[in-house]
Amino acid sequence: MDNTELISKIEASLDTMRPYLVSDGGNVEIVDITDDMVVRLRLVGACKTCPASYMTMKAGIETAVKQAVPEIKGVIAINLEPAV
Repeated sequence: MDNTELISKIEASLDTMRPYLVSDGGNVEIVDITDDMVVRLRLVGACKTCPASYMTMKAGIETAVKQAVPEIKGVIAINLEPAV
């Protein structure tokens, strides 16, 4: 599968999550896919500073992407630090 097809499938999986993100004033965008099949995302809007963003990433976004595109090994937000 080429990167264009991967991105299209990832975008489709993110589209299932976007209504929830947008309703809270946020969104997510793909930055890139690494050679070892990790999707790097950027959280935007309210999602950047929301205390629940880390859980949203792990339990929602990462799960949706990995289920839709099994080739993906991980999903990280480049602008999100885990809650301590």
